[in-house]
Amino acid sequence: MIDLRILQKEVFCNKKIKGFNLDDIDKEFCFTYGELGEAYDAYRKKKNNVGEELADVAIYLLGLSEMLGIDLEKEIEDKIIKNSERKYKKINGVNIKVEK
Repeated sequence: MIDLRILQKEVFCNKKIKGFNLDDIDKEFCFTYGELGEAYDAYRKKKNNVGEELADVAIYLLGLSEMLGIDLEKEIEDKIIKNSERKYKKINGVNIKVEK
C-alpha cells in the first residue's frame, strides 16, 4: 500500500529541487485542472497514456495539498467514511443525496 503522506512530501521535494512553483496556489489549481483536461482528452481520443495523465493529476493534487498544509491521505480516508454513510434515492434515474 502506498503512503500518501510520504508521496506528498516527495512530490513537494521534487518541485523544490526542480524549481517548480511552490507558492502560487491559484497557478497550481490551474495546472491541476489542465492535467485533468489532458487525461480526459487522452481518454476521449482512446490514447494509451490515460493512466500516465491521471498520475499527473494525482501528483499535482499531492503537491497542492502539501503547499496548502493539507494531509490529503487523512482527508481521503475521512471522505470515504462520510460517503459510505450517505443515503441516496434514485429519482428519474439519478442518485440524489437524502439529508439525514
